[in-house]
Amino acid sequence: MPLRRLILLFVCTFALAAAETPNEAAIALFKAKQYPDARAAFDKIVAAEPGNAEAHYYLGMIAKRRSDTDEAVRQLEQATSLAPSNSEYFLDLGDAYGSAAGKAGLFSQIGLAKKCQAALEKSVALDPNNLMARNGLVTYYRQAPTFVGGGLSKAYEQAAEIKKRDPLMGAQVYGQLYLVEKKYDEAFRTFEDVLKTAPDNYLSLYSIGRTAAQTGLRLERGEQTLKRCLELPPGKGEPGHAAVQWRLGNIAEKRGDPAGARAHYEAGLKDDPNFPQLTEALAKLK
Repeated sequence: MPLRRLILLFVCTFALAAAETPNEAAIALFKAKQYPDARAAFDKIVAAEPGNAEAHYYLGMIAKRRSDTDEAVRQLEQATSLAPSNSEYFLDLGDAYGSAAGKAGLFSQIGLAKKCQAALEKSVALDPNNLMARNGLVTYYRQAPTFVGGGLSKAYEQAAEIKKRDPLMGAQVYGQLYLVEKKYDEAFRTFEDVLKTAPDNYLSLYSIGRTAAQTGLRLERGEQTLKRCLELPPGKGEPGHAAVQWRLGNIAEKRGDPAGARAHYEAGLKDDPNFPQLTEALAKLK
């Protein structure tokens, strides 16, 4: 074979190996938040390959983003049936069931709630270190009535397992459970304990401020920690600065300072004009 043809063949083979698969190309669209294009790409994949679990999973996630809970459940059920050992798929299926329950009638809610619990428990069984799934169970157990498997004792069991694996995340979960039980001193202490070893832990700083804003307790300390949050970047999934300004406004209102509250709410809307709590708070402000 002539050397030129051999080089050309090598270059073409290398290019094909380096090319994105259809799944990878569609996932790139999803990560770029180009959801309509990603949906079209995944639909095409599923049409050619109905057993592609990953494509069904992403179609479910796209449906969740457009609040189509029925489609999200359908696609994620398909994904978990095709990939029954994938913990993440069951986590998101549980979340989809929970969202669907919020829109359903009373009798349907019960069935969907039980499915939500089962999916989250399956996720944890498949991967005991899936802390998001464990945290989902904490939320489920503390919100659901006992006749559909809820209960604070179960929530605390999951909180303990989370704390074993991630002390910082565990502290946040325990703090939230203390707030549910109105154990405000314990909640404050839990968040403050984190700051002893991680003084700039954004979520703990925010949690102290939020607890102060919600309860009317330790307002000065809450204001201090929230102002520190404004000097730090929020981590992925953490409340942004608009939420911080909202809580600062709440504290100002509790202090009888409507002008200060207004200033914080307006500052928050500059940061995020689509933050609904800020718009509502401004409308209610006298």
